[in-house]
Parts: sequence; C-alpha cells; structure tokens
Amino acid sequence: LWLSAPQQAATRPPTPLAQSMPIELEAPFWGFMGAAFALVFSNMGAAYGTGKSGIGISTLGVGQPELIMKSIVPVVMAGGLGIYGLLIAV
Repeated sequence: LWLSAPQQAATRPPTPLAQSMPIELEAPFWGFMGAAFALVFSNMGAAYGTGKSGIGISTLGVGQPELIMKSIVPVVMAGGLGIYGLLIAV
C-alpha cells in the first residue's frame, strides 16, 4: 500500500566521479525555462514578422495588386520561424 512507511532503496556506494560532481537541483528548472524561452520568443518574432508582412502586403495591394502573390513569401517565412522555435523547444 502506498500509505505505508517508505522503503529505503538499495543504493550502491558513490563512485569517485559522482562524489566530485555537485548535484545542481535547479538544473531542470533552467532547462525547461530555456525551452519555454525558445518557444515564446520565436513565436513572438513570428507574430511580429507576420504582422509587419501583412501591413506591407496591404500597402502593396493598393498600389500594385499584381504583386500580392509574390509578397506572401515573408508571411510563410515568419510562420516557419514559429515552427522552428517549436522544434528547438522540444
């Protein structure tokens, strides 16, 4: 039963290498924060790039409507930046 007293796990004596290396208890925190920062900042950059590209496409559409399809490339690249950030975070 899980409510019973905890059992002591059988442990081996530490090796000299393990004794010389300190255990950083905050290491997982910084690892997950790095993944979160990669995801957040890449998606913020993708959103900013998409917004700026959309403004440019709207401005271009007024003056030269035949060039709208060529100006879709920055929007696709900004979306790719967000996907790349997701891959880096994972």
